[in-house]
Amino acid sequence: MNLRRRRVAVAFRTAIVISVLAGIVLTALGPATVTGLLPYFTIQSNVAVGLFAGYAAWRAWQDRPEPASALKGAVTLYITITGVVFHLVLANPASPFAMAQPDRALGEALGNQFLHTVVPLLAIADWALFDKRGRLRVRYAAWWLAFPLTYLGFALLRGLVVHRYPYPFIDAGQLGYDGVSVSAVFFAFTFWLLGLLFVGVDRGLSRRGAARPAGEPAPTVAAPAPAAALEDAETDAPAGQR
Repeated sequence: MNLRRRRVAVAFRTAIVISVLAGIVLTALGPATVTGLLPYFTIQSNVAVGLFAGYAAWRAWQDRPEPASALKGAVTLYITITGVVFHLVLANPASPFAMAQPDRALGEALGNQFLHTVVPLLAIADWALFDKRGRLRVRYAAWWLAFPLTYLGFALLRGLVVHRYPYPFIDAGQLGYDGVSVSAVFFAFTFWLLGLLFVGVDRGLSRRGAARPAGEPAPTVAAPAPAAALEDAETDAPAGQR
């Protein structure tokens, strides 16, 4: 990564860290406290991407290799899940799991947008612009499900204690464990497909980067002279030069 690209990467990743901090602080200005926010996948995925972005920014500043692509793909997938689920499921009135969106003060509303919109978009852009291409494998899409499934177990166990669940599609009190199982299978399959999409985009960008630019002439290699031509040249040459 050249100096100019490194500087852009550092600035981009610093913006991610600042956006994560702003989102959490502004959201905590509302009724929720920081400790009350921690059980949410939104906060956990934002913290993960903020920490990773800070680490990646430091490595770029030190001119060190980029962090492992598999790990970067994982945190990018998780923050993408946060944005997709919020906009298509939780904040979508047509969704069966839509949550009533309260009237928020300006600061809290901005924090909500930072966590669910700004940070996911910045993280995806950072992955697309600065990650090494061609390193993701199809099997990673299944490995990346480990954290969402672990989170599901955590939310269900916590629900047994506090009788509250962070999201309606894992609310065992309302859906029962059978209903939660159906939701979990659906979302796990969807997240797996999303992971495969990341792998596919990575491979597509890798092939594009490796392709020869259009219009560039193919390299020419001089063909070896035929043996017969060499023999004729020797025959025609003066005796002293043979």
